[in-house]
Amino acid sequence: MATKTIVLYPGLAVSHFVPMMQLADVLLAEGYAIAVALIDLTMDHDATFAAAVRAAASSASSAVTFHTLPRITNPPSFSSGVDMLLGYLEIVRRYNEHLRELLSSMPPRSVHAVVVDALSMDALGVAKELGVPRYTFYATNASALAVFAQLPSIRAEGQPSFRELGDTTLDFHGLPPLPASHLFAEMLEEPDSEIYQAMMSMMCKNVEADGILVNTFESLEAQAVGALRDTIKIGERRMPPVYCVGPLLVGAGAETEIKGKHECLAWLDGQPERSVVFLCFGSIGAATHPSEQLREIAASLENSGHRFLWVVRAPLHAEPDVVIDELLPDGFLERTKGRGLVVKLWAPQVEVLHHKATAAFVTHCGWNSVLEGITAGVPMLCWPMYAEQKMNKVFMVEEARIGVEVVGWQQGLVTAEEVEAKVRLVLESEDGEQLRARVAAHKDAAAMAWEDGGSSRAAFAQFLSDVDGLVGDA
Repeated sequence: MATKTIVLYPGLAVSHFVPMMQLADVLLAEGYAIAVALIDLTMDHDATFAAAVRAAASSASSAVTFHTLPRITNPPSFSSGVDMLLGYLEIVRRYNEHLRELLSSMPPRSVHAVVVDALSMDALGVAKELGVPRYTFYATNASALAVFAQLPSIRAEGQPSFRELGDTTLDFHGLPPLPASHLFAEMLEEPDSEIYQAMMSMMCKNVEADGILVNTFESLEAQAVGALRDTIKIGERRMPPVYCVGPLLVGAGAETEIKGKHECLAWLDGQPERSVVFLCFGSIGAATHPSEQLREIAASLENSGHRFLWVVRAPLHAEPDVVIDELLPDGFLERTKGRGLVVKLWAPQVEVLHHKATAAFVTHCGWNSVLEGITAGVPMLCWPMYAEQKMNKVFMVEEARIGVEVVGWQQGLVTAEEVEAKVRLVLESEDGEQLRARVAAHKDAAAMAWEDGGSSRAAFAQFLSDVDGLVGDA
């Protein structure tokens, strides 16, 4: 009997690529072969993404093949801001022909299904044309998916734009009230703009998939998952089946296997249990702070008296070889020596979070980071910066209640006084202990999700069964 192959079509950023490779591992364990169709255009200027692809390819089993699609001529440029997404979507559209060629070159009926990244939904039409079951993979959470699914119908023609609504709250099925200002930036453009229209069109394509895989577990987002399954429609069409198959995360140790043991882990070994505040704002360069903000963070850490491990990136327009000491207040590193450690650019986040010394996590609320915090049982200080992170913050603070918000981000500067106060709240107060207890409960639930009888294992089995049914009907 021919090996069943599932084709994965990952996104063009490490935060989308890595969870899909974790999905590949789960499929491999079930006996499937994996073909990864890869657009490598962004690897030229995204070193983190390029490193993740190289690591995945070098460690892959013989049942995984990587197919780098031929480069298109005159690709659109990746400018900054909302226009970057227009370039991204255009690249995906222009690569459809190369994806079609790859799928057509594979042995007849060997392709069991195609799973595309949520930002690559234009590729769903290729799979449909070839009669292959087609699925979308959301590296973010079910709450964000519920927002995306409802946005096309929540604002009628002629009503105020989301930008004009400002902090007015929007009501979505299955979600806490969400300020319009917390939507991702592309939806805060004018409704007749190209990017707004492109995003609306893409969100409407959710119903064109045979199903949607989401990197979450059901008990964490029960209300959003229930709404997606029972009440949410796009136009007159119901949402396709939603499979909560998370948490799909890199395991502790995988990062240091690639890069070697980091100095910060030895430093953490020397700290008391549950005593260190870990500050890290994601894996890509978009999560940087201006010099003024860095100084406020430094002052807060110095004044709090608590131990800290802080991953610092230079401001966007700083010299690439700038010395950390030049970014921080004079004498800060010397005055905090022993109880604090500042590292430049990168630290092995998963291992740091799972270290017994780590007590709290100041995070940008990227979904991979949120899941890593949950599975480590670490309460979080929520400091959203871009993409869907403001929506994630609402879920974390208002529904799951696993973090506290540092509100100054909304004014463009979080003061030293606020950071210090929120650090003290998490580490010193009864409210902080309650936060820790709630995160611990979700940690246990996350561990159970992939055990025999767990919700994510059951959802994954249902996904495979549904794929078999579609293939049998073809």
